[in-house]
Amino acid sequence: MRIIPAIDIIDGKCVRLSKGDYDTKKIYNEHPLEVAKQFEDAGIQYLHMVDLDGAKAKHIVNYKVLEEVASKTNLKIDFGGGLKSDKDLKIAFESGAKQITGGSIAVNNPELFTRWIQQYGSEKIILGADANNEKIAISGWQEESEEELIPFIQKYQQKGIEYVICTDIAKDGMLEGPSFALYEKILKECNQNVTSSAVKRSSKSIKLIASGGISTFDELPKLKELGCEGVIIGKAIYENKISLKQLETLL
Repeated sequence: MRIIPAIDIIDGKCVRLSKGDYDTKKIYNEHPLEVAKQFEDAGIQYLHMVDLDGAKAKHIVNYKVLEEVASKTNLKIDFGGGLKSDKDLKIAFESGAKQITGGSIAVNNPELFTRWIQQYGSEKIILGADANNEKIAISGWQEESEEELIPFIQKYQQKGIEYVICTDIAKDGMLEGPSFALYEKILKECNQNVTSSAVKRSSKSIKLIASGGISTFDELPKLKELGCEGVIIGKAIYENKISLKQLETLL
């Protein structure tokens, strides 16, 4: 299971929110590059970077931070937040993103998001399936859509998506533990039919990346046991609930 620390950006600074609420913003470091280098020094290879200004503005904003971290570390960065157009996507990849995550765009402009999957391939495009009460939330979690979580994932699974980041918003930043039952349900319902030949032609097994609520090191083996391909860890690192030394034992 891949260990993927998170860096969320507002005004070029490394911050964390609780339940996606911008009013709960807490600044952890004015220089995201410093944080990224600490992760890299601990042997971590992956980074999840979210442009929270971009998510609000509905276009990429903090690409200079992405560019700096990508050019001065060897971290493989997946980048999300505000990617709404071909231009946004081009800027993200040219700034050094190895993968991009699309959430709101997958709800509001499925034709464009589907084209991205076809154009760039399922290795480059991640589906951001962030949910509250199993309903997809969009626009930096400021809005709830009518899309049901599992049918939403299955729809894109049939269009070739492989990587899915699922955040249970009720858990995010609360340090109360992740949504084990929800992840188990997603993996069961999305992957149980892939072995049948009719479905197999169009669908691939979901590589589920758990996100939100991680609070202790002991939760990580449980997520691995469930079958999660990766786990995104944010506040638990910043609040010293999980140390980089502990994470090194899993790398």
